[in-house]
Amino acid sequence: MKVVIAIDSFKGSMSSMEAGNAAKEGIERACPADIVVKPLADGGEGTTEALVEGLGGEFVSIEVTGPLGAKTSARYGILGDKRTAVLEMAEASGIILVKREKLDPSRATTYGVGEMILDAVGRGCREFIIGIGGSATSEGGTGMLQALGYEFSDEDGNPIRPGIRDLDRIASITAKNVPEELKTCHFNIACDVKNPLCGENGAVYVFGPQKGVREEEKPDFDKKMKHFADKTQEFTGRDYRTAEGAGAAGGLGFAFLSYLPNVELKSGIDIVLDAIRLEQEVKDADIVITGEGRLDYQTAMGKVPVGVARLAKKYGAKVLAFAGGVTKDAGECNAAGIDAFFPIVRGVTTLDEAMVLENAKENMVLSVEQVFRALRLYM
Repeated sequence: MKVVIAIDSFKGSMSSMEAGNAAKEGIERACPADIVVKPLADGGEGTTEALVEGLGGEFVSIEVTGPLGAKTSARYGILGDKRTAVLEMAEASGIILVKREKLDPSRATTYGVGEMILDAVGRGCREFIIGIGGSATSEGGTGMLQALGYEFSDEDGNPIRPGIRDLDRIASITAKNVPEELKTCHFNIACDVKNPLCGENGAVYVFGPQKGVREEEKPDFDKKMKHFADKTQEFTGRDYRTAEGAGAAGGLGFAFLSYLPNVELKSGIDIVLDAIRLEQEVKDADIVITGEGRLDYQTAMGKVPVGVARLAKKYGAKVLAFAGGVTKDAGECNAAGIDAFFPIVRGVTTLDEAMVLENAKENMVLSVEQVFRALRLYM
């Protein structure tokens, strides 16, 4: 019997690999099996940790420019192949780095994201997995592009200032300082929003308010973004302003599509499943185990465990899920491909007690063990 385990992290408790290895121990206590454990994430927060831990990588910490210009420490991962870098843009330009009362979309920049990319290129990376959720920015990715060597100048030849405030002053764009190595890079951008760059469904109108954009500022800021899109089209000969995901991370999706080669914007779970090569393992699997901290109706709407289940069902594998908690509406997960699911908490406890790492591991081991002891009766 072959069992493939791919469990999302139990946020605040077990990492993806900790949960997966605990499930493996439970199976081994119950019956002999060929067991494969894979890391899992959705392309957002925690993806770097999961892939580095699960694919034999290493972490790199560097000093970069934060969203409002002050230096900050950012961490990214280089996987075991030494060619693939995993970045989360929020490490350099995330809204979590700015106190709510300090949010300032007119100045917030993605410059630090470009610095992270350049650092990884300098270390030999040519494949990139980049999550672009959780930004504090609304400047179309111009900061990242400036860090990569693109120059945006006004009519007097002066560089534009950081943030969205000067986008309507862009008169010329040059790429003479962009490193040649970027042409050989491939970028997988984890993006789960479909919004275009401009308009009522675009970056400023939809995502701007959470970053500090006031209602009366929306028309002016959107006009600035449109000007940037116009100048970009003049410079590149391409127009991605209406592309799905162009408005992600304050227009960072647009910057990737317009200015960098070999870019794909895909759902985070699809990128992660490709990176861990899960499909190759589930082709001959009998049982696939997945799960997350809490299984509920939202899980069935396309969250990570359901992505795993759909892939497993493609090859006829049975799918079991384990979770810290299960809600009454989690039955929708059965219709989404999870054959059976189980909560791992084994008695009355507080949430804090259940989330203690050692408690969570033990609960996972014991729960999986008993399920596989039951399965063994029918083998």
